[in-house]
Amino acid sequence: MKAWLVQQGDQLIEHWVDWWRAEDGVSYDRFFFTLMILLLGIGFVMVTSASVPVAERLFGDPLHYAIRHLVYIVIGIGCAYLALNVPIDRWLQGSMVLLVLGILGLIAVLAFGRNVNGSTRWLYVGPIGIQAAEPAKLFFFIYLSSYLVRRHEEVIENFKGFLKPLLVLFVFAVLLLMQPDLGTVIVMFGTSVVLLFLAGAKLWQFFGLILTGLASMAVLIVYSEYRWRRVTAFLDPWADPFGSGYQLTQSLMAFGRGGLSGQGLGNSVQKLEYLPEAHTDFILAIIAEETGLLGVITVGGLLFLMLVRALWIGKRAVQKGMSFHGFLAYSIAIWIGCQTFVNIGVATGALPTKGLTLPFVSSGGSSLVIMLVAAAIVLRIDFEVRLKGKHAISGGVHA
Repeated sequence: MKAWLVQQGDQLIEHWVDWWRAEDGVSYDRFFFTLMILLLGIGFVMVTSASVPVAERLFGDPLHYAIRHLVYIVIGIGCAYLALNVPIDRWLQGSMVLLVLGILGLIAVLAFGRNVNGSTRWLYVGPIGIQAAEPAKLFFFIYLSSYLVRRHEEVIENFKGFLKPLLVLFVFAVLLLMQPDLGTVIVMFGTSVVLLFLAGAKLWQFFGLILTGLASMAVLIVYSEYRWRRVTAFLDPWADPFGSGYQLTQSLMAFGRGGLSGQGLGNSVQKLEYLPEAHTDFILAIIAEETGLLGVITVGGLLFLMLVRALWIGKRAVQKGMSFHGFLAYSIAIWIGCQTFVNIGVATGALPTKGLTLPFVSSGGSSLVIMLVAAAIVLRIDFEVRLKGKHAISGGVHA
């Protein structure tokens, strides 16, 4: 009996190692997939914990937002499965169509969208709300990756080639700022800058673009009263703790109460409707309060590993001559990194308040679904890179 158990254990371990590594075979990246599942699991638990009080008050059902979040996870996984079966070349071929769809979606929001909390960002199809900025981000990054493949030499050698995608970004930025949604503009701008740099843009162009972007954001903040209030609240939230600095001070108190190991799951005080948007944009504050610094480091570490893994997948693709695959993996990795950086910065008071979700963790239907689709695209890129490598090896053996 003991020998049989040892044999079964060895077989199980061997199977797990083969499943995990899958480096030489044609498979999907297990490490990236595992990171995604862990983040989804943590997100579901924390959204459930953070949303109970507000769900009880608004709907009489403490699990309303938890069930809603679970439904979006299921929808997102379904969409991700479909994306996983789409060859990457199809995204390349349809990049211009997707770009147009992204722009039309943002125009439709301005024309027919519903105003929520002073912003017009959602299109409603019956009871389903769609935040058009989320697919627009993905569609723009697909277009930018395709442009860098088609016009790579022009981008490196000619300022005109460098400027063209930025004009497209300007169109997106104008439409987004009319909603208004400066947070999404910042993420798109940051991702575009880094991607252009990775693609080989000259250093002076890189720094010139950064300075231009910072100057533009400064103008937008100075000439917008509500943005200026957010900046002043960010600089000294305690000057008006019950007004413009309220959300940030409540978030900081959550971090302070959490300490090293937290108050325990479910024991947050700030989620008792002291901290607005506790289960969406400020989910990290509840994670900090209930699981402490250790929980925050865990979540941040998982997101960082996901970013690094996606960059590694992109690097492998570029090395094998699959430029579009590589640039698209790079853009998704940088997108995850930028959005994580902004969300953590806002929650900790390092950046002015912006309405951006924490990838794979926060409640937010459109954001979660699109992030899962983007993750599936990265997995598909890795699959095709492995497939090409296997075919190359097979061809060499037969030769």
